[in-house]
Amino acid sequence: MSDPSPASHPHAGLLGLPPLTAADFAAIERRVAALLSTGQDVVITQGEALLPLEACIRGAARPGSTALNVVTGPYGNTFGGWLRDAGAKVVDLLVPFDSAVSADQVARALEEHPEIDFVSLVHAEAATGNTNPVAEIGEAVRGSGALFMLDAVASVAAEPLLPDAWGVDLCVIGGQKAMGGPAGVSAVAVSERAWQRMADNAAAPRHSYLSLLDWKERWIDGGRKALLHAPAQLEILALDACLDAIEREGLDAVMARHRDAAAAAREGALDLGLTPFVTEAAHAAPVATTMRTPQGMHAGELVAAALAADPGAALAAGGGALAAEMLRVNHYGMDATDAAVARALSALSAALHR
Repeated sequence: MSDPSPASHPHAGLLGLPPLTAADFAAIERRVAALLSTGQDVVITQGEALLPLEACIRGAARPGSTALNVVTGPYGNTFGGWLRDAGAKVVDLLVPFDSAVSADQVARALEEHPEIDFVSLVHAEAATGNTNPVAEIGEAVRGSGALFMLDAVASVAAEPLLPDAWGVDLCVIGGQKAMGGPAGVSAVAVSERAWQRMADNAAAPRHSYLSLLDWKERWIDGGRKALLHAPAQLEILALDACLDAIEREGLDAVMARHRDAAAAAREGALDLGLTPFVTEAAHAAPVATTMRTPQGMHAGELVAAALAADPGAALAAGGGALAAEMLRVNHYGMDATDAAVARALSALSAALHR
């Protein structure tokens, strides 16, 4: 008969943890703010990053308003659906997934639609392997007066991210990519303009898990003394551990490691005779390198063959419409190393030759 006591559990160290206090939670928020070099309010959201992303859109996109939704990958399509559901008129700026949007394209869209008061953009697209020039885009958005929401889930800790300097009003990050942590915790930096927009929006969620205003009114304005609900201890502690690791290594060193891994992956893909999916190296994200599947082959079958030989290789096939034609080497977090990239390319090479 097995011992049912918690101490006998193989992961006993994860059980029976003392509760996180409000002071603990607030201290980790401050560490996230330091990572982002922001003076904005930071709210840690206890869920995968889609939670704060949807919360931002439903809180700040008003019925009858007009939003510019920049689509450079699959998440832009998701944002467009939420924006429409929130009652906003949506202007989709569609960009080929193998490139990046330019600040000029954004500026032209804003000039053609001066009624736009909300802009949504993904910084780095791990799914497609591209990244967008947020600093330049931020200048264009600032000139229009629109509120600027940025999905920085894949870019945080992999490339420069400066929401205050770039005029980002809602900056969402997640722990599961370059930060090297779990998918179950995320955070959002919120500007004063964004708080005011949500407060003025009668349709913004209130008394809801999607309500950022609840955090503002009950947590931030209350002096961060009482949490809204029981904290997800494991995820919050894992986020704290991610921040420890980044601080020990140094943020510049972490970003350099991702940059070097991306360069090695792109060079290795070319050595294998594969065509990079993202045409220009300058538009390639530091978290994932994507390649086109050779003619006559299926990406899913190639990846399955590679993983059968080496289950630990950081490889994936594209999703959705790209499932057959895209291969992806993931090099983020612990896999942002030359060794991890070499392992993935070696497994892919073996599968190609077979």
